Parts: sequence; structure tokens; C-alpha cells
Amino acid sequence: MASTTIQVQRETRDHLAELAKERGVSIGQLVEALAAQQPTAAQRAERLAADRDAVRRMMGVDIPDEGFEQAPDVLGNIYKIAAEKVRAARGTAA
Repeated sequence: MASTTIQVQRETRDHLAELAKERGVSIGQLVEALAAQQPTAAQRAERLAADRDAVRRMMGVDIPDEGFEQAPDVLGNIYKIAAEKVRAARGTAA
């Protein structure tokens, strides 16, 4: 595998070196791991399409993409409800 040089501020390099040392890897390995955790827009779109296809297969219904776009944000609503319960338990307002 070919490698390349990435120029960063000295402080950034030192920070990356410390993080890599703590994890027992090289700076290059650390950067590769960090990059692997951040999908590109194309990768996110590919994953979304695959997830929608899986839902269609599992449900046995051919839901158009527009149907997914108009569906409620169930997970977002769950987070809102949970946050409201935490605030209520602490006695704080929204």
C-alpha cells in the first residue's frame, strides 16, 4: 500500500501522536481508524438505500422513497420524550 504525507499544524500532529501512543498504534493507523468512522455522503446515501431496501423486503411492501421521507422521525421522537422525562425528573423546564 502506498502512503502519503499530510501536512497539519504542529499542535495537531502532537495531539495525534499522543492519541496514537495511548492506543498503541501509529499516527497513520489512528488517522485510518478515524477516517473509517466518518462515512462520505455517497457512503451514507448507499447505506440509506440499502436500509430502505431491507425494510421493504422485511415488510413485504414496496414503499417508495417519498414514503420514507414523509414517515415520522420515530427515533427523534423517542429522544424528545426521554429528554422531557429527564427534565421533569430534575424539575427543570424545557
